[in-house]
Formats: sequence, C-alpha cells, structure tokens
Amino acid sequence: MIPDYFGRYGQFGGKYVPETLMAPLEELEKGLQEAIQDEQFSQELLFHLNEFSGRPTALTFAKNITEELNGAKIYLKREDLNHTGAHKINNAIAQALLAKRLGKKKIIAETGAGQHGVAAATVAAKFGLECKVFMGEEDIRRQELNVFRMKLLGAEVVPVDSGSKTLKDATNEAIRYWVQHCEDHFYMIGSVVGPHPYPYMVREFQKIISEEAKGQFLEREGKLPTKVVACVGGGSNAIGMFYHFLQDVVELIGVEAGGKGIHTDNHAATLAKGSKGVIHGSLTYLLQDEYGQITEPYSISAGLDYPGIGPEHAYLHDTNRVKYVNVTDMEALEALSFLSKKEGILPALESSHALAFAFKAAKNMKSNESILVCLSGRGDKDVQTIMNTMEEQGYVR
Repeated sequence: MIPDYFGRYGQFGGKYVPETLMAPLEELEKGLQEAIQDEQFSQELLFHLNEFSGRPTALTFAKNITEELNGAKIYLKREDLNHTGAHKINNAIAQALLAKRLGKKKIIAETGAGQHGVAAATVAAKFGLECKVFMGEEDIRRQELNVFRMKLLGAEVVPVDSGSKTLKDATNEAIRYWVQHCEDHFYMIGSVVGPHPYPYMVREFQKIISEEAKGQFLEREGKLPTKVVACVGGGSNAIGMFYHFLQDVVELIGVEAGGKGIHTDNHAATLAKGSKGVIHGSLTYLLQDEYGQITEPYSISAGLDYPGIGPEHAYLHDTNRVKYVNVTDMEALEALSFLSKKEGILPALESSHALAFAFKAAKNMKSNESILVCLSGRGDKDVQTIMNTMEEQGYVR
C-alpha cells in the first residue's frame, strides 16, 4: 500500500512534528522518491545487499522440529544470517546510500536491542559517515556487547537517562537532537515508525525479505505457505515479511511482546492493549493512560520494548488483513531453547516470540500445511539476558 499525500495509511501515520522538521522531512521525501525511481540507486543498493550483507538469506526447513511437533511444516526465513546478525542491515545500507545522495555526512540513530545501532555504525564505517547512536541506559545495560561493537566500529553511543531509559526515550532524544542539527545530519530510523516518509521508506527497504521468501518458498514447496509469522515491536521485520504476501490467500500473523502477561502492566502489546494516539510524529496505536500520557512498555526483549507500533500495522490490524497476537517472556524463552536444541540455531529474543506462536499453532495443523517464520535476528546479543533469566527460572541445568 502506498500512503496518501499526507503520508497516512487510512487514518494512521502522517507528520505530527515541530515546524522545524517539516523542511527536512520534505527534503527526505523528495530525495527518497527520486532514489527509488533511479535504476542506478537500485542497482547500487542491490550490489551492497549481495556483496556486503550476504543476501539472499537462506530459507531453512526446520526438519527436526517439524517431526517433533507432528503438524505443519516449519520454515525459517534466515535474516539472522545477514552481516551484523539481523534484518536491520537491509534498511541501514539503503538509508546510508540515501544520506550520501542527499549530501549528508553525519548520521544519527536510535536503538533498543542494539541491532539497528550496530547496523548504523557498520554502514557509517563502510561509507565514511560520522555516526551518533542514542540508547537508553537500561538497554545499554542489557546490550553491553552491542554497545561495545558500536564503539569498535567508530560510533559515539549517547546514553539516555530519561523515562524508562529504553527505546522510547532514546527515540525522543534522537528527535530532539535532530531538530537542532537537521541541516547537516541524516536521521536513520530503524523501524517503520516516526513521521512520514519513515514508515513508508523503511518498509520499501525491508520488503526484500518477503520478495525473497515468497520466491524461495514457491520453488521449494510449489505453493504458498499457510501462515506467515513475524514478531512485532515497531514492526520493520514484520512489514518486510508480510509485504509480498498481502494480496495472497495466506494468513499473516504479527506477534507482540506479552511480557509477564497482558493482564499485568508489564507488557508491550500495543495492539492488544493500546489505543489511538500520536507517538514520535505518527498517529497509531500506543500504550497510554487515561490522560494521554505514554505508559512504560515492558518485554524481556529490548527490541520489542516500544510503546507504539508502525502506522501501516495499525491499518492492517483495523482492516483485519493481519492478525496480531501476543506471547509472554517465558513462552518466548521456551521457544528459544527448543529451536536451539533441536535445530542448532540460537534465535534473538525478538524472533523467539514469533517462533513460540508458530510452534503452538503447528501442532494443530495438518502435515500438508506450513508456517513460514521470519527469524529476524540471531541471539548472540541476548545471551547475558537469556542466561540470567533461565538461571532464575531453572531452565539451565
């Protein structure tokens, strides 16, 4: 779907920003439209995706798990095999090329789990750009390894100590900084959130996931999957995974972070428990109190710990094209352990939410049906969090 003139998907999206940001957003929108219509830009992007990132990523049949569950076939789209370990690099490479095209030599980014921060630092190093990454102090604590990786790559990591000290607060601070430095800085947003054209732009740069996955699946099975599943925080891997299946007879499922249960205050289930409002320049669903104040999200996964969701997801939810469910921390950890031990693949905590839903659903499906899961990232970055939590819960023996 292409957003309307105002950058809206139905009633969602738009540009709810200070006047000072309208000019840089219009510059970005014009530059983006020219770039995606320029065959030379597309070819250069494809070259770097193939040679630098390692695309196309594999489609892996989870044979051992399929046999154990004795239901639908489970396939994994392996975005974890990308350079830097997650789908985030697709968008980072593209935005870095766009920044250079617009004459910007300094980029800023925000990050939660650190994967977008690492991707931003990586492309900054590759393309000779200065890089400043805003990150909440709580996420810095949870993602110590990724913080070190960003610094090794030459980026400056700016700690954010406001609010819950997580992704929401890092984004707030990045936007404040951009307002003051938008003349010579390019803001590299990592998800399908923020004011137009960011949700549209990030989706355009992530839709290669479903383009590849659909072709690979058809080649392997000779038909489309029954269900396509992806985790959802802001929603960049999910919108990339869903895009080329939106017009097909395929059930699409986005999995939000249920945290300690959506009956508690400790979750990040924006669509299950949120309401309409404006966050980071866009109208969407978000977690807020009766006075419109944003409430703190919670998830064991730093990458899903965000109180809003991309406006296109809000539209797909309201039009019932995509079904959104939620999975708890413990269910995600059990799925992570199951995949690791049965298939030799350590998934990110974000992706483990999608896996948990897929494993549960597969048991009740027929052997001639199939589930395609977006494995958005690898779990190396989460090992400390996984170890601490599993030891507390008695999972590690």
